Amino acid sequence: QVQLVESGGGLVQSGGSLRLSCVASGSIFGFNVMAWYRQSPGKQRELVADATSGRSVDYADSVKGRVTISRDNAKNTIYLQMNSLKPEDTGVYYCNEEVIIDTVGSTWHGWGQGTQVTVTS
Repeated sequence: QVQLVESGGGLVQSGGSLRLSCVASGSIFGFNVMAWYRQSPGKQRELVADATSGRSVDYADSVKGRVTISRDNAKNTIYLQMNSLKPEDTGVYYCNEEVIIDTVGSTWHGWGQGTQVTVTS
C-alpha cells in the first residue's frame, strides 16, 4: 500500500516563500505523473503544477514564474517551491501521484491528505 504525506505548509506574509514536500511510502519503483493541486476557500480544487517522468512540466498561469515542482527520486519525495506568495495562493495543497509499484509496471494513483497554506497581506 502506498501513502502520500504532505508537509511544509504554514502561515506566511505576502511576498514570502514556502517549500511543500510530499513523501511517498511503500513499494515504489518509479513514477509516471506527479502533481500539486490546491483548494482555496469557496473554490474547486485546481491544478497548480504537474510533471511526468518524461520531464514534461506544466504550471497554472496564476503561478508561472513563482512556483517550481521537482522530485527527489532517491527519497520518493515531491516538492513544490513557492516564491513571491500572494494572498490568493491561500488554500489546502494536495499532492497527487501515479507511481509504479512492481517490476511489471503496475501502478497506484492517489492523493495526500493536504497541507494548509495561508498567505497574509
